[in-house]
Amino acid sequence: MITKLLIANRGEIACRIIRTAREMGIATVAVHSDADARALHVRQADEAVHIGPSPAAESYLIGERIIAAAQETGAEAIHPGYGFLSENAGFARAVIDAGLIWVGPKPDSIEAMGLKDAAKKLMQAAGVPVTPGYTPESGGEAQSAERLKQEADAIGYPVLIKAVAGGGGKGMRKVDAAADFAAALESCRREAKASFSNDEVLLEKWITSPRHIEVQVFGDSHGTVVHLFERDCSLQRRHQKVIEEAPAPGMDEETRSAICAAAVRAAQAVNYEGAGTIEFIADASEGLRADRIFFMEMNTRLQVEHPVTEEITGVDLVEWQLRVASGEPIPLAQDDLRIDGWAMEARLYAEDPAKGFLPSTGTLDHLAFVDAGRTETGVEQGDAISPFYDPMVAKLVAWGETRGEAIELLDAMVSGVEIWPVRTNAGFLGRALRDPDFVMEKLDTGFIPDRIDSLVPGDEADEELWRSAAAFRLHTEADADDPLAGFRLNAAPRTALALTHRGETHVVEPEAGLTDATGIAEGERLVLFEDGTAYEFATAVRGTGATAAGDGAIVAPMPGKVIAVDVAEGDSVTAGQRLMVLEAMKMEHALTAPFDGTVTELTASEGGQVQVDAVLAVVEPAEAG
Repeated sequence: MITKLLIANRGEIACRIIRTAREMGIATVAVHSDADARALHVRQADEAVHIGPSPAAESYLIGERIIAAAQETGAEAIHPGYGFLSENAGFARAVIDAGLIWVGPKPDSIEAMGLKDAAKKLMQAAGVPVTPGYTPESGGEAQSAERLKQEADAIGYPVLIKAVAGGGGKGMRKVDAAADFAAALESCRREAKASFSNDEVLLEKWITSPRHIEVQVFGDSHGTVVHLFERDCSLQRRHQKVIEEAPAPGMDEETRSAICAAAVRAAQAVNYEGAGTIEFIADASEGLRADRIFFMEMNTRLQVEHPVTEEITGVDLVEWQLRVASGEPIPLAQDDLRIDGWAMEARLYAEDPAKGFLPSTGTLDHLAFVDAGRTETGVEQGDAISPFYDPMVAKLVAWGETRGEAIELLDAMVSGVEIWPVRTNAGFLGRALRDPDFVMEKLDTGFIPDRIDSLVPGDEADEELWRSAAAFRLHTEADADDPLAGFRLNAAPRTALALTHRGETHVVEPEAGLTDATGIAEGERLVLFEDGTAYEFATAVRGTGATAAGDGAIVAPMPGKVIAVDVAEGDSVTAGQRLMVLEAMKMEHALTAPFDGTVTELTASEGGQVQVDAVLAVVEPAEAG
């Protein structure tokens, strides 16, 4: 058995792996960038090694430094977690060549499934059904924009452009009409190149009423492959999973048997070892049927949503990974695995749904979760959400005897989230969970886009909500008897305010000058947590990012990097025309012209880093003709 493990990752997955390793008596080594020097995974590990500056490309993605850290600390094995280098066959091979244990599949298996075009051909040979589409050869004319456009026209719209080396929703674009194909292809290739260093793509027919069904598989070095049943990950936004559950709603035993058997065949085709996921797309227009479920891709790593499988099977998948990597057989046979109850997971992100889901960064001055269910997180109160990495705050996981019980518990967990001043999608998650169609199992991957207006909460509480507040009361930090006396805002001693709402006391933040417990002066900020959403009082001081474009100033809505500039000073532009693209937290955000006019100022340049609310350009309105 491994005795010392280095985790080549950060955040909640690093903390998750550390927890199981500790339970197994395995010492742990964390790695960290500048930004993560005091991160929770660093504090929890037995040892920690600094591997570089804050950008992932200069730290977490440099395999040589991670291997050196393992050698320096005497770690015998490296667990990659998910993301970063977890599906990099070259890194896996370098780990093995260095005499270390790679906690994951063999490099050859990663390579076989890493490129979607080759994987689809391999799956067809193994008798696994695949999605209709165009799978071109690598390079040359087959990958030209002209040829891809011709093939898309032949397939018929809508079509899906997918990066051959993609994953995690990156490098994917749905194209509804021929006129949109060129721009979508350009954007998809740019994102694929940045994320995977490979801009080649394939095309797939867009499935009507698609459901995202995936099967957890596990293999060992003794030739055994088992499945741990399916998950449904259909609730997505921009191809990123939002709420996952296991088992899949509406899955009968015949269909389950067929899809799980296909997943096992897929894993066997590449001599798979360790944890992996076979992802399928199901045409659910007539319910879930085995003849309408097609292979999409294999993720050769532990999935973000693995806790829901653990909850219904009672299996610790990280423990299995460590045992199998140590040469042990899979602990349970297929016949010993059973589905028990229902589990759901919601991904809590630091983003602002009311502002187009823009990432929200900053210090978590106030952070509280409901003491129920299972919370997987990599942060604590006082930690910071940085602009360098994925904005996930936590995964909230609920289990129940029935799907209804799981929904009820997860809704309570989501609704009880308290985070300030960083914004989150908690209110958005709660609305999705309570949607009648979701409760009645009427779901597909269009569920969120089709209901986005009703799912996104406003950024102001209505009058009725404020009137329901029971009482205001003042307190100071010096009040030792007050449970909130130690609360700090911006690390400066100051008077704080508490709001009692529905029997619970919540932290609120006033600006200087508040003197009366019965009223709130203009310019002060009051926070009310309702169903997981933090509301500010209507007179709150607000940032200029959402409104500055009204006078022609184009401002950065978040800190990030300018990855494309489409205009120059003096250019004439039309309302809605893309001016530039900003990237932060692995998310692209297009900045557009607010009206017809002329670009009179342009301070942004491609590759430049910008801060939130920085003026990047100015558009002067066209004169009325």
